[in-house]
Amino acid sequence: MNHPPNGISLTADSENLNLKTKLAYGVGEFGGEIPNNILVFFLLFFLTNVAGVNPTLAGSVLLVGKVWDAINDPMIGWWSDRTHSPLGRRYPWMLGGALPLAICFFLQWLVPPTTNQWLLFGYYSGIALLFYVAFTAFAVPYSALAAELTIGYDERISLVSFKAAFSIGASILSLTLAQVIFAKVASPSQRYLILGGICGIIAMSAIFVCVWGTHKRYKAIQNQRQRVTLVSPLPIRQQFQIAFSNFPFVCVIGIYLCSWLGLQLTAAILPYFVINLMRLPDQYITQTALAVQGTALSMIFFWSKVGQRVGKKAIYCMGIPLTIGALVGLCFLQPSQVRLMYVLAVIVGVGLSTAYLVPWSMLPDVVDLDELNTGQRREGIFYGLVVQLQKIAVAIALFLVGKILDWANFISSTPGKPIPSQPDSALWAIRLLIGPVPALVLVGGLIWAYFYPISRSMHEEIVVKLIERRKTWS
Repeated sequence: MNHPPNGISLTADSENLNLKTKLAYGVGEFGGEIPNNILVFFLLFFLTNVAGVNPTLAGSVLLVGKVWDAINDPMIGWWSDRTHSPLGRRYPWMLGGALPLAICFFLQWLVPPTTNQWLLFGYYSGIALLFYVAFTAFAVPYSALAAELTIGYDERISLVSFKAAFSIGASILSLTLAQVIFAKVASPSQRYLILGGICGIIAMSAIFVCVWGTHKRYKAIQNQRQRVTLVSPLPIRQQFQIAFSNFPFVCVIGIYLCSWLGLQLTAAILPYFVINLMRLPDQYITQTALAVQGTALSMIFFWSKVGQRVGKKAIYCMGIPLTIGALVGLCFLQPSQVRLMYVLAVIVGVGLSTAYLVPWSMLPDVVDLDELNTGQRREGIFYGLVVQLQKIAVAIALFLVGKILDWANFISSTPGKPIPSQPDSALWAIRLLIGPVPALVLVGGLIWAYFYPISRSMHEEIVVKLIERRKTWS
């Protein structure tokens, strides 16, 4: 390479983050996760049962939004890498997306005064396209910001633990808000409009808090970077090729994809498991989910401390086997074993927290290795690809659950009528999907983690080489 990297000096100040910065970065997770959770849980039901959209067209609205969302992730990541402004590369995108995100999220829950199906489809599809542009404009640069706030191996674990804790907290808060609003507001259309407005304001405020609380730290780090002009920036296709030639990055993708595909399979089948297999009322779905999420939230900082002692790969290999064992245990539960179901849900949560924590804390180290190899800081392209794959994993999980249940002759419920008894084939499909199938996918994550090569000592060597190269060029 003919140009020095946009490197950072390794000092105590550059490694250590204060509590304010970590909290502010964590709060930023509310900006994306609260709207995302509400959409996942309620949008399809709202479109079909409140807005009166045909189920096929309603599903198409979700498909249009998700496809567009997946397409624009690496694009916006690439553009943010190339952004030059007094605020830096990430903040203009985050601030630019904040208000449109809130407005579009609110408009997503408005019921137009028409029954024309194509007008409804056009309205909700158009809003979805605009929303996901604003969502990605915030989410990808925000995720990439972690690699720019600190280069410390252990400090990155700590920072990402705040991100993970607020991510789980966003899920809990969004569901709690929905329950409170639904209990107090009688009109279905008003319920969702109020929920959309409140969540939009919270999301926008969280973005502003994140920028306010982290910008001073970001600016201090940028002042330590050696500013260079990169000649002939690579086209996006070639950047993708270079990214996928980075073996540690491929390992992180494998870990992340297996983790979230396995967990999304479990989340998607959970309602069927609770209602059809365990024969419990639907409120047990939320209670079981909260048992998992609450435990994961409480364990985040425990795993963060352990990770600072034994390394990122080690805690993943400690936590995920617990989740695998608990999922396999769920497969053998009988309807009378409700307490055991909660115990296993808690154990799932203990391991789940490492899936939130580890891939995101590994990724900044991969970006440092890429800087050593290419002389460029390309957080946006890496984080954009990972976020894109997360969304693909969700889509795959939902598709697989539906197809497997269909093949197993699952009998759909009719509104107003008792839940039908399911054939043995459907019950066995539910058992397999709650346990062995996601467990097998998580084993794949462990295999990828085994081959992940960047340890604490290797990362320290990478940083030292970056510093030495900068001194040579200076």
